[in-house]
Amino acid sequence: MSSSFTVRSAAGYERLMGRWSRVLAPPFIAFAGIADGDRVLDVGCGTGSLTFSLPAAAEVAEVAAIDHSPVFVAEAQRRSTDSRITIAEGDACAIPFPDDRFDRALSLLVLHFVPKADDAVAEMRRVVRPGGIVAAAVWDHLGGLPAMRLMWDTVAVLDEEARQQRHRYCFQPMMRPGEMRRSFVAQGLAEVQETSLLIRMEYESFADYWEPIAAGEGPLGKYVTGLDPARRANTDDAVRAAYEAGEPDGPRSFAAVAWACRGVVPA
Repeated sequence: MSSSFTVRSAAGYERLMGRWSRVLAPPFIAFAGIADGDRVLDVGCGTGSLTFSLPAAAEVAEVAAIDHSPVFVAEAQRRSTDSRITIAEGDACAIPFPDDRFDRALSLLVLHFVPKADDAVAEMRRVVRPGGIVAAAVWDHLGGLPAMRLMWDTVAVLDEEARQQRHRYCFQPMMRPGEMRRSFVAQGLAEVQETSLLIRMEYESFADYWEPIAAGEGPLGKYVTGLDPARRANTDDAVRAAYEAGEPDGPRSFAAVAWACRGVVPA
């Protein structure tokens, strides 16, 4: 599986997005549904935000987690202390499990980084038994993630390349309203529901916001670390000004909205 997400370190990812994935995991689980005894597949587990939230939500029988990144898999394995959880490298578009293996297949903040996202949905459906649930959530980069749009909109004023990258960022797979729902229906899922989930991203300071991006984590970080020194300095100053918005540096709170979709595997 190819991916458009840049991974430099597990610790950097945690500061960039892992901490917010953990906040989003409980409302996503509530929307997807979970029951005692379930066998659950976590597709694109990252460092384990959803993986480790599942046993806290119900007395699940099993959680199998896969991710394409060896960096993420190694960190999730290091953190795992529950014998019901297994974590391994795996491809969302070629899931290494047989048909009808799980009661639920869930994917949190992954499908928008999968170029062939429809194939991933089809694979999730394949490995879930009839009557089971497939569910996924992705950030609404265009209209629901102001903490990241703050950076992209700022640098897009400075740089034509940034304007092009902002377009790609805002219109990744599954991000348009109804897009996930259409994919779920096209892959044969029934009773498909789409909704949005809201959390807040709380930052202590500009450094708390900017340091993981400045270190090169994620799509935004990849852009920043590719700048020459003069453009980089201008970018740092401009994004700081946008974050502070005329007030002294300090805590900021940003709403964050994800699209979520679930469907039932028909008999």
